[in-house]
Amino acid sequence: MNEKKAAVLYPENVSFQFDIPNITLEGYVTIIDRKKDMIIAGGYNIYPREIEEVLYEHPAVKEAVAIGVPDEYRGETVKAIIVLKDGKEATEEEIIAHCRKNLAAYKVPHIVEFRAELPKTNVGKILRRALREEALRSK
Repeated sequence: MNEKKAAVLYPENVSFQFDIPNITLEGYVTIIDRKKDMIIAGGYNIYPREIEEVLYEHPAVKEAVAIGVPDEYRGETVKAIIVLKDGKEATEEEIIAHCRKNLAAYKVPHIVEFRAELPKTNVGKILRRALREEALRSK
């Protein structure tokens, strides 16, 4: 459902300025993702959360984040940054193969980076912005 229709159903308290909502026919609202986090690769809009959900299904993945990084041909490309569970191993090829089985081809990460930990806020939320800025600096 689009924002105009949502405004008709919920006229006094609808503001999706920074979020991408989904409103069911029953009137339930869920936030799909943040607009600023959307990856636009080759003309496709890609929601990082969708990629991250698939990454978390891999048995070796403890934490994961998907970000868009500059790409001269596609505008942006998907980069997955992953922390593995203790005692588990995975390769870039394994992660990409797992994503290929569960995602459309244009959503599959082209770059996979493994780290010991991800930057987080004081309350434990992953600092996606810091990872994007780091990727831009290293380009």
